[in-house]
Amino acid sequence: MTSPLWNIWIDTGGTFTDCLARDPSGLLHRAKVLSTGAMRGRLVEGLEGSRLKVDVNWEACDDFIRGFEFRVLGGDHSTLKVTHFDATDSIIELNGDLAGGDISDRSFEVTSNEPAPILAARLVTGTPAGSPLPGLSMRLGTTRGTNALLERRGAKLALFITKGFGDLLLIGDQQRPDLFALDIIKPEPLYEEVIEVVGRLAADGSVIEPLDLDDVEKHARALVERGITVAAVTLMHSYRNPEHEHGVVEVLKRSGFTHVSGSAELSPLIRILHRAETTVVDAYLNPLITSYLDDVARRIGAQAPANKETQNFRGFRGGPHVMTSAGGLVGAESYRARDSLLSGPAGGVAGAAVAAKMSGHDKIIGFDMGGTSTDVARYDGDYEYCFEQKIAGVRLVAPALAIETVAAGGGSICRYVDDRLRVGPQSAAADPGPACYGAGGPLTITDVNLLCGRLDPGIFEIPISIDHAQRALDEVCARITASTGTPTQPDDILDGFLDIANERMADAIAQISLRQGYDPAEYALVGFGGAGGQHACAIAGRLGIKTVIMPADASLLSALGIGHASIERFEERQILALLDEVETELETWFGDMSGRAINAVEAEGVSRDEITIRRRLVNMRLLGQDTSLSIDLAPDGELRTLFATRYTSMYGTSPDLSGKPIEIESIRVVASSAHIEPQATIAAVEAQEAKASRTVRARFEKSWREIPAYQRDDLVAGSSFRGPAIVFDRRSSYVIEPGWEGMIDQAGAIIVARASRLCEEEEPHRRDACPTMKESGQPEVVTQELFTNRFSSIAEEMGRMLERTALSTNVKERLDFSCTLLNAEGELLVNAPHMPVHL
Repeated sequence: MTSPLWNIWIDTGGTFTDCLARDPSGLLHRAKVLSTGAMRGRLVEGLEGSRLKVDVNWEACDDFIRGFEFRVLGGDHSTLKVTHFDATDSIIELNGDLAGGDISDRSFEVTSNEPAPILAARLVTGTPAGSPLPGLSMRLGTTRGTNALLERRGAKLALFITKGFGDLLLIGDQQRPDLFALDIIKPEPLYEEVIEVVGRLAADGSVIEPLDLDDVEKHARALVERGITVAAVTLMHSYRNPEHEHGVVEVLKRSGFTHVSGSAELSPLIRILHRAETTVVDAYLNPLITSYLDDVARRIGAQAPANKETQNFRGFRGGPHVMTSAGGLVGAESYRARDSLLSGPAGGVAGAAVAAKMSGHDKIIGFDMGGTSTDVARYDGDYEYCFEQKIAGVRLVAPALAIETVAAGGGSICRYVDDRLRVGPQSAAADPGPACYGAGGPLTITDVNLLCGRLDPGIFEIPISIDHAQRALDEVCARITASTGTPTQPDDILDGFLDIANERMADAIAQISLRQGYDPAEYALVGFGGAGGQHACAIAGRLGIKTVIMPADASLLSALGIGHASIERFEERQILALLDEVETELETWFGDMSGRAINAVEAEGVSRDEITIRRRLVNMRLLGQDTSLSIDLAPDGELRTLFATRYTSMYGTSPDLSGKPIEIESIRVVASSAHIEPQATIAAVEAQEAKASRTVRARFEKSWREIPAYQRDDLVAGSSFRGPAIVFDRRSSYVIEPGWEGMIDQAGAIIVARASRLCEEEEPHRRDACPTMKESGQPEVVTQELFTNRFSSIAEEMGRMLERTALSTNVKERLDFSCTLLNAEGELLVNAPHMPVHL
């Protein structure tokens, strides 16, 4: 079935922007560009005048990069403009001569003045700069909001809050992230001004003190005169009665505010602190997100509303549909900034689910290792949600997929500091990038994989240099030698960095499986992202996982997930009542909420008969507990039984239902547009031993070996091979560890399984028997960091269980409890770095 439009699916991450596109005839096109809006290549030689012969892996048309800025990486060369590009002969013409000596075999970068999604769209459609794009429908995931929050680049805003609560966000919940810090530095608030609103509601929503809107208007006009035109409004008990908030919002819009976020609309739930934090984040990021989406929409030819009003403007009609943190799509004109912070990772979870279904699996753990971080999530026939997250040090109450993120991606910086080897959390990002990019970047996991022979610089989409990576490694080794006084073997340090990164990523998977009551050995691991295929087997081995799926287009899988996502809306309602008291009213409440959710999806242009209520969720807990468990309400399910089963799997003990009644904390519905389920392609294929294209020297199990290497494009369904082996493609590589066997299935995925003999000999998820913990041949700097990570993980797990089961406010809110490991003599081994510890 063909479409007159291009269908373009894009995920903009911290380092790369991935793009998949289906043209009007149904053919699939691929592109990957840097998220800075840049592409890179290698200089071959200078020709006469200002002409350069280059070597690039772009599939671009003539003059595609005309007008782009050009610079040579890692030198003193000036920035010039591209005046002509000959795609056939790979010749670039500039508006001036390069200065600075010999340029042959140097890397260069050309940068567009358009957002990365537009550059990717131009690349796949073959549209040069300055020309209009063809008719297209775009779906987009973006980290724009996350990056702005991390870098504190949001709007100037004012917080309007109930009188007497002006310092609420400064006080917070009194958690102390660093208990032993002598110089306590609190993060600066996101708002510029606080206005205390006169007027008060009781806990049941009744009016105690009337609202003074004249006072609100006086403050509002003064703020507008000072240039503050963005506001967040959070009033006490507005989740019970939003009328006061609505009144304040209307006054602010009349007074000239361009954007106002109200907590009763965003998060109609108890806890004013959480509502306030969520509302402030939404207001802080909204102007940036709206401006960005408007820019993208304008460039793809979408139309602005004819009656645009500044304070109500929400974007262009016909603009992109944008991925939310909960894994659904929302039109750009209805998109909220608070829903953007896990947009890209959510696309990865959706892509992993699609790829797994195509290969015949429906219980998977997604392992998305990108350039900046690694995201892991569990999928068991449907998504698992969480409704409260902490991102960039800020708490949000909003629906999101349950994703665990660890700062260990391909761009994570590998360094020696404070007498320890460290991997992350700092990242080299897209600029300067890893050392091997040749732009002056530090040693990263990408460099480590390159130096271990696990990447092929000859076919990689971006030019990479082993020499630059080796120099960066030598600098780290020199620092270790100078500090310890012992000669350092570079190979040992490479092995150490890989082990540390793998250990941290395996622990992230344990967070969303073992510590939630699920056995990872019952799931397949889907390894994707630019670096996922290089680490998936090693991590699966640490967790007792027997099957690894490395999908086709693994490095672009987030874009695939965004392309297969549904248009969705959530509706939620606070209950805070005993199950026995309200059980008969649940169906009525769900009916009302379902109607509103269906109307919201229909407003996106979806036919009403194509909309379904996909999930009905009941958040339940024992009375007095803080942490609730999300239960799917099935037509034939009995809530008490479902709750007891989930409680037992989470905590390892049955709930005392006779001693403590069950409370319903909140209920939610999810309305979704219908979408075509991917078809499994699991017909039997005839196995045939694959023929290696060559052998490469690579490092496995602490030694160098000559191993077979395969080109992914040469492998057909049924091709099989044994580890150790490496499969290369232009965007990544796929490492098959010793003891694993791989085969290509009909969906084009590499299905890797533990050799049957090894599976019989090993117990599932015996991470305490991991070889890296038992070997004594590693340098002390490596074993010290591995043991520290392992013990810290145990201490943090103790703390999380205390927090979940606590009834005490001091424990569940302030995290005021002890949590540490001691040795046999009672001496401190380690304490959890993110948990308070009293000694």
